[in-house]
Amino acid sequence: MRSLVLIGHGSHLNGESAVAVYRYAELLRARGLFDEVIEGYWKEEPSLRQVLKTTASTDVTVIPMFISEGYFTETVIPREMGLGHQGPVPQGGIARVIGGRTVRYTLPYGVHPGMREVILARAREVLPDASPQDTALIVLGHGTTRNENSNKVIYQNAEVLRASGHFAEVHALFLDEDPKVGTWPDVVRAPRVVVVPFFASEGWHTLETIPEDMGLSGTVTEFPDNPHGAQQVYYARPVGTHAAVADVIVQLAEEAHGAGDQGDHERGHEAAWQAFMDRARRGLRVGEAVITPELGVFELRHMLDEGLPGGELTTLVTPEGVRDRVRFTDGGEHRPVHTLRNLPRGWRAVLNEADLRRAVHYLYPAVVEETYAHSCHALRHTPWPTTARRQTGIYAKVQRATPAQVEHVAQEICSGCLRTRLWAGERLTHSFLDGVPGGLPCAEACTYVVAEVREEVSGKRGAGSGHSHDH
Repeated sequence: MRSLVLIGHGSHLNGESAVAVYRYAELLRARGLFDEVIEGYWKEEPSLRQVLKTTASTDVTVIPMFISEGYFTETVIPREMGLGHQGPVPQGGIARVIGGRTVRYTLPYGVHPGMREVILARAREVLPDASPQDTALIVLGHGTTRNENSNKVIYQNAEVLRASGHFAEVHALFLDEDPKVGTWPDVVRAPRVVVVPFFASEGWHTLETIPEDMGLSGTVTEFPDNPHGAQQVYYARPVGTHAAVADVIVQLAEEAHGAGDQGDHERGHEAAWQAFMDRARRGLRVGEAVITPELGVFELRHMLDEGLPGGELTTLVTPEGVRDRVRFTDGGEHRPVHTLRNLPRGWRAVLNEADLRRAVHYLYPAVVEETYAHSCHALRHTPWPTTARRQTGIYAKVQRATPAQVEHVAQEICSGCLRTRLWAGERLTHSFLDGVPGGLPCAEACTYVVAEVREEVSGKRGAGSGHSHDH
């Protein structure tokens, strides 16, 4: 078997942040090239610390769904996944044997040479007859003064596309560093200009900032009085949302190097799900949900909806339907931590055995694997001081948090969670596998707690600035 893991940033605040990774996972799953395709996140579940536990195979390829190399791809992801690597990732990636799996970690998809074809595809979409006689191309990056690698991929793509002869001129411009996008009228001479944002997703920058900085009014904007004469600007969609990115991901996975000994992870993972299914076939309560076997299929619903006629509930028939329903509360709030006691009501899912497993993975990511490991006395918990010492960048300040500050945050957040805090010394003697619905282990403080402890140390919690910790 071979597993593909796509790693996104995610968000504690914005439920749309994870959608692009879900979309690519679905595209790749449909191709059937891998035995499974799993999503993991820095700020959502399954977290970087959990995601390897959810893989069924002993051959795992991990691809960062980022547009360029930088802090997350070189520091955060390798650290949190226990890859024993820091700094730039070589061509072909790195390989480690972790917990009986060979884990191959690649460069982010955005730096793959195949992205040049995606830039061209986006340009041709918005201007099919672009020509080297009268058309300029602007490859537009975000840019940052904090990491020189952020602009490297933009310059490299612009250089190769310039040499290809497809356009009269090719320019690399940026939002947050020189040369800035607002200077384009002075720089670009061609009468027709195609702008392709080298961004991972559609968002505030592509919808608001770039059009404002460039003076764009839509997909095509006329500029009759520019310094080099009349110009038309054709504004393309960001490269990261193009379906061809799936081809780039496949190429990255195929180019991933390295091999290692394969251990018994596959058997352990399957044993966890077999234990789960043995309970499910007899009826099972897990977290806030109840699973009922019915004539060869399984019904999954909120425990508080038990007994309601099926006609009063929205019926879901795919794991993805469950995923999309449980990502938000009944009030429409994003649920970055799925074990918080705010599972939405009003739905039922009718699923076969294979789909039930995937639906439960979406419902409570990594819970089956971690609970089974706990029942086998094989789940290692990480005390808060160890988690704090591991943090870097803007989160390094959590190392200054007092035990009282950590407990204050944990009491507010963790009191609303179904999990038992093993990392804080709490004990869990029985789990849902033993018939105790709320028996879920928590081996380590989640990124939501870490982010809120940072706000506590900064004196910002409750000050209306909670958005800062998702930047």
